[in-house]
Amino acid sequence: MVHKGDFVVIGISVGLTIGIFVASLVFYGIRWYKKCSHLRRCATENSTSTLPIHSNGLASGIDSSSVCSDTTDSVSVKGLDDLAKNSQLSWWRIRSKYRFGSASGILRYSHKDIQKATQNFTTTLGHGAFGSVYKATMATGGVVAVKVLASDSQQGEREFQTEVSLLGRLHHRNLVNLVGYCVDKGQRMLIYEFMTNGSLASLLYGPEERVLSWDERLQIALDISHGIEYLHDGAVPPIIHRDLKSANILLDRSMRAKVADFGLSKEQTYDGRKSSLRGTYGYMDPAYISTSQFTTKSDIFSFGVILFELIVAIPPHQNLMDYINLAAMSPDGVDDILDKRLVGESKLVVEARSLALIAQKCLHKTPRKRPSIGEVSQAIFKIKQKRLAKEVTMSFAGEDISQMVTRIGLQQVELSKMAVKNMPITG
Repeated sequence: MVHKGDFVVIGISVGLTIGIFVASLVFYGIRWYKKCSHLRRCATENSTSTLPIHSNGLASGIDSSSVCSDTTDSVSVKGLDDLAKNSQLSWWRIRSKYRFGSASGILRYSHKDIQKATQNFTTTLGHGAFGSVYKATMATGGVVAVKVLASDSQQGEREFQTEVSLLGRLHHRNLVNLVGYCVDKGQRMLIYEFMTNGSLASLLYGPEERVLSWDERLQIALDISHGIEYLHDGAVPPIIHRDLKSANILLDRSMRAKVADFGLSKEQTYDGRKSSLRGTYGYMDPAYISTSQFTTKSDIFSFGVILFELIVAIPPHQNLMDYINLAAMSPDGVDDILDKRLVGESKLVVEARSLALIAQKCLHKTPRKRPSIGEVSQAIFKIKQKRLAKEVTMSFAGEDISQMVTRIGLQQVELSKMAVKNMPITG
């Protein structure tokens, strides 16, 4: 027989259970409502201020005060209803982590601006996997290079995003500067500073009669090392280029080299994940091919190949590695494969041997035994430094006695004048 007190206990227990259940429903309901409100608020803010696309492509996201006068009219914001009609909208919104605008400080241009600057895309500078490159003169008078993404390039879409997001925050004298971009009328374009002397590959293997001097090659090697050093040691987090090759090294009017083409670049991570094989045959690290793990030491391997290109002027696809293996068989092995067009330059062979030794260390089959880019840069600088010291010594040795006496006399006169000026005045 159940007592009355038992009914009371059961009633209280049931009541508490129902109360807890109702309280839980209210609690989670409030949380769900707040979350939905937050998402709607974020969507509204993004659509009005940092929405990455327009009805015809990507929006600049740049404040009107920071846009050049010749591009302001081309950057227009349309309503969300128009954006929803665009078939490309969903593709770009899925990749909403790529925000190009005021955060990167890179200007956005309209298709009309670029069409006018390139004279309707008539002056072609070259072609690549990404698409065609054209020479353009902007309304401000500046000359630039415009790289147009091929319409059927799916991989190029990702490379386009990578270049804009990376070069928006990477700035160094030995990296090619990204001037702006264009996403308009179904086309994607990247606008770079114009490099007068083209690529290192075109100078080494092109039809031009101009031959790079050894001093120029040494300086180019040093410039490239400084650019890579900034990526590996100066950028936070470090950047792995992943496609270093002579075709991606560009030279300005002063023959100073800059690293270009960051479409395959990635921030260095240590999560152990493997990446799909990407790069250029002949420059790819064998360890990367076997493990699918790309590190800064993989960039070092690619740079070692470029150094040997500077020494022997033979591209990787013409069995360059066979020549490299021959050079490694003896200390003076590089003498036989040295670019014949360089014969006659003083002290060339000794310096070429030193540079080849650096390159061979970069090509070590074990990645961890390869030097860091900082060590490589210092080693190349020492070769350059010794060369300059020898040139100064030779210039002194070339002077005759009369010139030397005259110069010493002039220095003594100058010292006398300085002594008079600094003489204390006594009353």
